[in-house]
Amino acid sequence: MRIIMTGGGTGGHIYPAIAIADKIKRKNPEAEILFIGTMRGHEKDLVPKNGYPIRFITARGFNRKNLFANIQTIKDHLNGERQAKAILAEFAPDLVIGTGGYVCGPVIKAAAKRKIPCYLHEQNAFAGLANRMLEKYAKKVFLAYPEAAQYFKQKKKLIVTGNPLRKDFLFSALSDTRKQLGILPTDFCVLCFGGSLGAEAINRTIVEAAESLITVPHVKLFLISGRKSYESVVFDLKKREILESEQISVLPYADDMHVYLNAADLVISRSGALTVSEITACGKPSILIPSPNVTGNHQYFNAKAVSDKGAAVLIEEKDLNAKGLLGVILRLMGNREAINIMAKAAAAVGRLDSVDLIYDHLELDKK
Repeated sequence: MRIIMTGGGTGGHIYPAIAIADKIKRKNPEAEILFIGTMRGHEKDLVPKNGYPIRFITARGFNRKNLFANIQTIKDHLNGERQAKAILAEFAPDLVIGTGGYVCGPVIKAAAKRKIPCYLHEQNAFAGLANRMLEKYAKKVFLAYPEAAQYFKQKKKLIVTGNPLRKDFLFSALSDTRKQLGILPTDFCVLCFGGSLGAEAINRTIVEAAESLITVPHVKLFLISGRKSYESVVFDLKKREILESEQISVLPYADDMHVYLNAADLVISRSGALTVSEITACGKPSILIPSPNVTGNHQYFNAKAVSDKGAAVLIEEKDLNAKGLLGVILRLMGNREAINIMAKAAAAVGRLDSVDLIYDHLELDKK
């Protein structure tokens, strides 16, 4: 059995592909899996780190602001399709799975021309342009959110599966992560993060709010600032003379995010597709602050899909301020019933069986 996985650019496209590949390998140890990506995306590092070979093609996304720049985009797409065709001829896969990003276009189109079965996975509530354009080539399109169905024409192909998560999230709930992080049973743990690079607006606001927050007994704040923002956050906390507080822990990055999420009582974060799926899979109430600087404002739609079900409070960045954020935190902290209702709603939205559902719908020679 030979499988090609393709998807790239951000971790939001790459980690679902790795999760699907891991599932296939667990069920079919003899399977050969090859990733196709570009040298421009994070897949060049993440895929080898997770033990899979990767080949590279030329591809880039469309530039909506400078139409003339798309002349090079079209050239890259055509070159990428020729490169993908050569890889497909050499590797001879039984099927191809695309998880989004501009690299999927040349690979899926080249595979469809060779009559190789293709599958797509869409991580966001607002479907990406690449997957919408490639829908006609796919046998099935897996959706993380039912709200994404409206962006596709061929409804019979759509299957709502949720987002496949890294295997760490499937088992971390079985361990005592609060004890692991030194959180007391009486503590109310707030986890705040903005992604691997951090989110300046969130960091700035939570640091300002922290001055008042740490005066509340039994509050524990974990702030994962992002590597680029770590030094400025530490400087700001020092300036406010609250860095040394035992109630605040600041980290630049966390590889074991599953540990922190399972330990938290309340999560404050951006609303990237995987972030939201990880939060809800852990059954955690959240305050979601969508990034306004993403294509199609898709983070807003991810957050809205969860907040509409009562699992999160949605605050748009234009409305974000320390006083307002602190008020929401204290209101939820002081209302255990509300927190429990949000937690139940998050658990109802979250899925731990996503990768199993996707695997079951792949037409593999399963033994």
